Amino acid sequence: MSPEATRDFLPVRIAILTVSDTRGAAQDRSGDVLVARLTQAGHTLADRRILRDERDEIATQLRAWCADPGIDVVISTGGTGLTGRDVTVEAHRDVYEKEIDAFSTVFTIVSMNKIGTSAVQSRATGGVANGTYLFALPGSPGACGDAWDEILVKQLDYRHRPCNFVEIFPRLDEHQRRK
Repeated sequence: MSPEATRDFLPVRIAILTVSDTRGAAQDRSGDVLVARLTQAGHTLADRRILRDERDEIATQLRAWCADPGIDVVISTGGTGLTGRDVTVEAHRDVYEKEIDAFSTVFTIVSMNKIGTSAVQSRATGGVANGTYLFALPGSPGACGDAWDEILVKQLDYRHRPCNFVEIFPRLDEHQRRK
């Protein structure tokens, strides 16, 4: 029996945020990719929104979801590039208590295998705030699929060994409980 078979799957409640000045629900292919992947994996779509590239509005939404006990993970798509309107990474960092530095590194490695040196233009990031995981992915459907298929599907699966994000959920906010 494999080690994975000794643990039950634990569904995670995930909110999806698309950041775009131009896309509405009908054009949100990246959000659609993430919703399809997370539900196919057995997780729950807790909420889904589209916001313009406005740093304060993005940070406000991230904080609201981090305060919601019905949301475990937030994944945003869009606004991670290098242009002046790309402010999603800054909004995420406004909210993070801790940044998951290796998420960016691993995402870059995955991207290098798909798109070569163009991966250098991505500023994908991950972090933790108020016991909630937050991930900012590029706005391309391919990048969202790659991030899910190569990183998140495994790290958001309690059965994944040797370790995963789900098993440390109870300890993410332990610093807030200390007196």
